[in-house]
Amino acid sequence: MLNSSFGLSVRCLRKARPINRLSRKYPSQYLFQSISGQHPKNLQTQQFQPFAPPTPSSLGKAAPPKSFSRTRRWTRRLAYVALFTAAVYALDKQFYASSLTRSARCFSLAVVVAVDYKINFRPHPPLATSIPALHARNAERLFDLLRANGGLYLKIGQAIAMQSAILPPEFQKMFSRMFDDAPQNTWAEVEQVIKEDFGQSPEEVFGVSFNGVSDMGIMERSARASASVAQVHWARLRDGKEVAIKIQKREIAQQVGWDLWAFNLVPFITERLLLETDFVNEADNAERMAKLIAGEPRLRGRVYIPKVYRDLTSRRVMTAEWIEGVRLWDKHSLTAPWEGTWRQGSPGAGGTSLEPPRQEEIADVLRSNSIDEKLKPNRDWWKGEDGRGGLGVSVKDVMTTMIDLFSAQMFLWGWVHCDPHPGNIFIRRLPSGKPELVLIDHGLYVHMKPKFRHQYSLFWKSLLTFDNNSIQGIIQSWGINNADIFASATLMRPYTGGDNSTSAEIKKGLTGKQQAERAYEAQQKMRKSIREILSDEKKWPQELIFIGRNLRIVQGNNQYLGSPVNRIKITGNWASRSLVDSPDLSLSEKVRNLGRHLLFKFVLFSSDVYFYAAKVKQLFGAGGGMEDEMEAQMKHIAKDFGVELNHSVFEG
Repeated sequence: MLNSSFGLSVRCLRKARPINRLSRKYPSQYLFQSISGQHPKNLQTQQFQPFAPPTPSSLGKAAPPKSFSRTRRWTRRLAYVALFTAAVYALDKQFYASSLTRSARCFSLAVVVAVDYKINFRPHPPLATSIPALHARNAERLFDLLRANGGLYLKIGQAIAMQSAILPPEFQKMFSRMFDDAPQNTWAEVEQVIKEDFGQSPEEVFGVSFNGVSDMGIMERSARASASVAQVHWARLRDGKEVAIKIQKREIAQQVGWDLWAFNLVPFITERLLLETDFVNEADNAERMAKLIAGEPRLRGRVYIPKVYRDLTSRRVMTAEWIEGVRLWDKHSLTAPWEGTWRQGSPGAGGTSLEPPRQEEIADVLRSNSIDEKLKPNRDWWKGEDGRGGLGVSVKDVMTTMIDLFSAQMFLWGWVHCDPHPGNIFIRRLPSGKPELVLIDHGLYVHMKPKFRHQYSLFWKSLLTFDNNSIQGIIQSWGINNADIFASATLMRPYTGGDNSTSAEIKKGLTGKQQAERAYEAQQKMRKSIREILSDEKKWPQELIFIGRNLRIVQGNNQYLGSPVNRIKITGNWASRSLVDSPDLSLSEKVRNLGRHLLFKFVLFSSDVYFYAAKVKQLFGAGGGMEDEMEAQMKHIAKDFGVELNHSVFEG
């Protein structure tokens, strides 16, 4: 009995494998416990089954995978982009005066225009009806950009407008709209600029009151004029002086760096534009020019520079003497009969005091507490009761004074005002009946070093005497490779003393083709020839950029007034005379140049013959003045080059 039980136990133990290490190490102990009925806790009693993964059927039905449609994915992406763009736009507007937005707008337009011209600038454009249509739509795009961005974009657009005669007509028409008044800043923004620069309110800085406090000055909170960079407010100080307060628009300081970076201009132009936003620099230029004019007998008493009040001037605020006068573009008010008394000048002429406003009228206006109040009195009594009178001055005297002034700046002093457009020139009537020219806005000047100034004087003199050897030597030292084109651009008329090789090369091979093909090929050759004018850019005097701008504006002013004077003769005479009068020349050089100047005066007689012949034709209605005749000749030559000149840009 015992043996059979023992055998059964052994067979059971063979089938039931221990699950721990103790059963393997001490099998007899476990056997004893099994026989005695004492079972260990970890003893596995069921048959061992190897591990196997669950079958699919035992897991139940699988849940469908998560999926997002393409629309949802793109909607989410667009939402992220929109949120990011909105955040950048808000930060840019709040802290950077929209500089990033304006720069992005500029670069995107540059890409669009570049692609448009790359595809369509050809005789038969695939995506435009014609090349003029291509120019027209891109001109409109550029105009919209300049107006939308404002600030320095408008200033640069106006600078290009003064040189736009060589651009396609579609661009010329667009740039003619660049001189409209720019939007004004609010009075709150004006106050903020004054507080930031002076640390005080406008009332404290200028001693004015906006609610009629006695013994205080007054100031208009609405600007009398608004330009691209600044706006001008009229004020009467506590001591009775009437002033023009020029206040820079608040956003300009933040935008100027970004704008100049976006335009990627040459450093010389960038420096000039930066200086134009510094009103302390403008005050320096104005005072320097006033001293130079006071020391020149030929201009003293004919030209006036407004006085600057330094204690009321900062980098963004400039206070100067208020000027009453007639703008150069108001031809009727310049020439209409004088309605004042004999030996009487117009208001403020010669620096005389202005008639103060009536206190009772001012009190009535101030009581209204309107932000748009007009406090400056009207001083147009000289127009007569019917308002049809004028200064009664001679436009010939006006233009003679203007050309004398800017010629002296170029050839005698070397300090050149580079923005003499009609809006920056006032005309007043002196008691003698002669005109007095008032020059304002002295922010943009270039300085000509003595060596370059003497070279430029000799260059002008050589142009009028057809001294081609001197011309060639001078322009080669400037790194210029083409005498004909540069001479014509300087004179603003065709230069007939050269060999005309450039014109012949451009016109070669253009005959016998369709008009569209001729225009396209001529413009391509003209672009190439202009690039080849500069043989060495490092030698080229960059001052010529702004000097050429001055010459072009003065030429346009003379043309607008009917070409009353021989501009080229007056300019050439100053160029030759400056080689005698220049203080930085030796006595022997002055004596030698004096003999040459007397001979030059005789040569200028031929220029007078041409001028008076044009005047006779103008008198009998057979043509325009001298400037119109030269403009017609330039247009004829330019048309051969594939360029259409248009002087209407400069009218006004």
